[in-house]
Amino acid sequence: MISKDRFNWLPLIIVASAQVLLVFNIATLKISIEGIVTAFDAGSSMVKTAIIMYSLMVAASILGSTRLAIIIGARRMFRASIALFGVAMATMAWSPNATMVLLAQMIAGAAAAVLTPASVQLIATHYAGEQRALALGRLSATRSLSLAPAFLIAGAIATWHDWRITFILLLLLAGGVYFGSLYLRQRPGLLPNTTITSKEIVGLGAVALAMLLIGLGSDNLINWGVVRATAGAPFSPLNLSPALLGMLFGVVLIKLVLVWMAKRHIGGCLGVMQLLNTPGQRSMLWSIFTIAAVSSGVTFLIPLYIEIVQGRSSLVTAYALVPFTVASFIGALSVSRFGSPQSVRNITRHAFLAVGTGLLLLGAIVRNDWSDASVVLSLAAIGLGEGTLATLLFKNLASVAPTEISEDVEPLCSATSHLAAAVGAAIAGALVIGVLSLNVNQHLARDPAIGTELRAHLDLNRVAFISNDRLQQVLEQSLLTPEHIANAVQINTDARLFALKLSFFALAGLTFVGFLPVARSR
Repeated sequence: MISKDRFNWLPLIIVASAQVLLVFNIATLKISIEGIVTAFDAGSSMVKTAIIMYSLMVAASILGSTRLAIIIGARRMFRASIALFGVAMATMAWSPNATMVLLAQMIAGAAAAVLTPASVQLIATHYAGEQRALALGRLSATRSLSLAPAFLIAGAIATWHDWRITFILLLLLAGGVYFGSLYLRQRPGLLPNTTITSKEIVGLGAVALAMLLIGLGSDNLINWGVVRATAGAPFSPLNLSPALLGMLFGVVLIKLVLVWMAKRHIGGCLGVMQLLNTPGQRSMLWSIFTIAAVSSGVTFLIPLYIEIVQGRSSLVTAYALVPFTVASFIGALSVSRFGSPQSVRNITRHAFLAVGTGLLLLGAIVRNDWSDASVVLSLAAIGLGEGTLATLLFKNLASVAPTEISEDVEPLCSATSHLAAAVGAAIAGALVIGVLSLNVNQHLARDPAIGTELRAHLDLNRVAFISNDRLQQVLEQSLLTPEHIANAVQINTDARLFALKLSFFALAGLTFVGFLPVARSR
């Protein structure tokens, strides 16, 4: 351990730099939607799926990777995860098609799942006492503080050059962190009770499978059907959607794991899941899930709106998201000193209301000539509430968890948040595309002439969320008249706006659903 009189910044800088890599990766994906879909001639759903695959890989792997980092060694796992992340960034930078982008994000998610717990354990190795608490606090602050610069830098690069350059820079930074990690020390010897039993492996596999089923089901609600299976579904038992069945089976599988754990008295890295058996703690995890899903939906829809609807640059998108990210950091920082149960409950209720109100305001003011001043207010309210809730809910859950599982609360919350991020992006994307398709077809039903012409050239059962410029380019290659093209572009404009408004209102509804357990608590 280092001396108590002198704080050694180098280990913290190395470990914190790795966290910056993770933030920049996902921020670049969200901020470069238009550039990525244009490069691969794909729809915006491709970027949504990439975000979902990253989040699902983290959620499915992080519980087991926490114990794995202890057994194999935090330094070894840290270096291996950085190398794996570098491979993912290289794949992103030189990806020839959308499939490789999805593969790259799956690799990045697997790396992030190991990198996060290894980073925390390395901090524990290099710092003790008050310095350890200080280092962990600064590590956590790094993640929040780097989000706004990540959006701005990635947005500037995507606007002025090419989105691939950001991933090349991340590859170079990953190489620097990898060689810098040679300075870090390996914790000598294994800690007690650090083995993983075969029963734990089975349980971890079942939980990972459940999360993947829930996430993939959410992502394919449009492709496979919400309730009834569509023609594109891979199978359709009793004519039901495989997406719905996958989500239901995932939830049931988690419940079966909990029952199995209780009967076999299984603990270890799965012991923290016993928190799901207590109503109060289950409500807190549900609230964490809800707010993370809403946050993911918002940060997916805002870039989609600015870059696709308004046709503006990635840098403008980054500026628009700064109020959200800055307010989120302020919210987290300002509530860190509150500890009494009554004050926590009151602040949590008000934070939920702030998020819901901000979403309602956002849905009401969104229009095709979006006013930046009004969006700043709504996004700031959402961000302030989100940052407050993320901090308070985690602190509250950690404070009531039994001592023997207290160290696993953070991985459980991280798994919950990443699963929620995948589900939130999936539902937001499915909702906006589904409402768009329905609205376009309703518009065309009122004008049979243009509807007949468009159906001859476009698949109106799968309407893409694309910009007016791209739609016009596609239609100009057909035999449609200029009048029909102009009408089609106007229908697309109106339908997209309606879909986005309804999506923001739906996220507000989800927020108030998450608010109910908090409102009933005493």
